[in-house]
Amino acid sequence: MRHRVAGRKLGLPSDQRMALLKNLVQAVIEYESIETTAGRGRETQRMVEKVITTAREDTIHNRRMARRLLGGNERGETLVHKLFTEVAPRYANRSGGYTRLVKLGPRRGDGAERVKLELIETA
Repeated sequence: MRHRVAGRKLGLPSDQRMALLKNLVQAVIEYESIETTAGRGRETQRMVEKVITTAREDTIHNRRMARRLLGGNERGETLVHKLFTEVAPRYANRSGGYTRLVKLGPRRGDGAERVKLELIETA
């Protein structure tokens, strides 16, 4: 029984699953919109919501927490900077719900349900 078990396995070992989700989170922060499968999108949405909530308060500790998820390399540093200077201030007066999932229909090759995960534009 899977009562109260959070998260999806996505058919991957835990290290590969975390690498995949980190890359998807990085892509959402960088491009503000991605297309992926439904399961991956829902799992990525959880992580993006958490990292944006963390970034709403700009402290050294929160920057380090975001860097853990976005990577410590040059790309990660630019994403952390973008997250704290552009993305998080956009949602200063919003208590969650920073992203939306839009269904796109099945993928042509294997019929997997596709979704578009995008940041909600708030002025």
